[in-house]
Amino acid sequence: MNAMEILEVLDGGMLTTVQDLGRYGYQRYGVPVSGAADTFALRVANRIAGNEETAAALEATLIGPRLRVLAATVMALAGADLSARLDGIPLPLWEPFAAPAGAVLSFGDARDGVRGYLAVHGGVDVPLVLGSRSTTVTLKLGGLDGRPLGAGDRIAVPGDRVASPIEARRLARECLPSYGHRHVLRVVLGPQAGAFTANGIRTLTTSSYTVSARSDRVGCRLEGPAIEHAGRPDIVSDGSPNGAVQVAGDGMPIVLLADRGTTGGYAKIATVIGVDLPCLAQAGADDTVTFRPVTVEEAHACAREQRQVLDRLAAGPAVTFAARRMVAAVDGTSVEVDGGFVETTEVPDGRRLPPRPTRLAVRVHGPADTRTFSVDVRDADQ
Repeated sequence: MNAMEILEVLDGGMLTTVQDLGRYGYQRYGVPVSGAADTFALRVANRIAGNEETAAALEATLIGPRLRVLAATVMALAGADLSARLDGIPLPLWEPFAAPAGAVLSFGDARDGVRGYLAVHGGVDVPLVLGSRSTTVTLKLGGLDGRPLGAGDRIAVPGDRVASPIEARRLARECLPSYGHRHVLRVVLGPQAGAFTANGIRTLTTSSYTVSARSDRVGCRLEGPAIEHAGRPDIVSDGSPNGAVQVAGDGMPIVLLADRGTTGGYAKIATVIGVDLPCLAQAGADDTVTFRPVTVEEAHACAREQRQVLDRLAAGPAVTFAARRMVAAVDGTSVEVDGGFVETTEVPDGRRLPPRPTRLAVRVHGPADTRTFSVDVRDADQ
């Protein structure tokens, strides 16, 4: 299938990588799962942009990239609030937005959370490696040559054009997460809870821990009261599940995340339930973390509830973006203008209401040159 370049990287930011839901089936060979650290934000960003949940997107950490839009499209931002702007105009999170060709998407301060996700309609098109497009930087595997994005890189989507109309989605406000700086994580004790004393387990479940600046996509390192082992801290190496709370010899817990090793030799006192891992993925240095034990049945109920949120999003009413072409007069000559995509709203009887007022960057190709104008569009059909 052909691919069309949709974004040019002007600045890669602190750590921006291509991620999907991960690379499964190869841990036996020492290949980490990787994938998005915050899978909920990735899934939602994709749904909002009109993609399948499994599509690849960009994950930005703390300091986002600067990207030039090469072809008009529809995108969505989810996860951390990294002060995103399109041509200097603030962008909403958890909503679809139209991006005209030539616009520049930039980011500022991290206001809430650590990792932001940018989904592009059609999904990021990089080669599949062992069934996934995710980047594992430690192995230089997947994504764009197995590395973070840098200036000059080009991001493509499948196909040779962006079809119109585009059907996106909008998430109900009550379903939107906020992260803050205090995180309560529900855990199921084990798989090696017996390797710790009763006092050690009590310490885990009653203490407050601080997120270390040494945390990364491999694991979230915590600082606080030491957790007491019943014997030696090391065990015969076994599998490392996502969210496992591993405790080394110093008694400090490390919660394993997306890029974790496939096996580990330290006892694991508990495992953070899947629906709370996105919250931890958004925890920054000096945030506080506390642990609350739950049963496996309670964990399953939480997973079903989250799945229902995602299913409601997928089945919700569409937000339609249609390509608009206009005619402009330049020095007495009428020329066609590419106005990019404009949001339209469909009402129950099938009529389309005029698009919402929006500001577009339009390019006029005249006989001798090309000019760019900023235009307020109130009704693109008139």
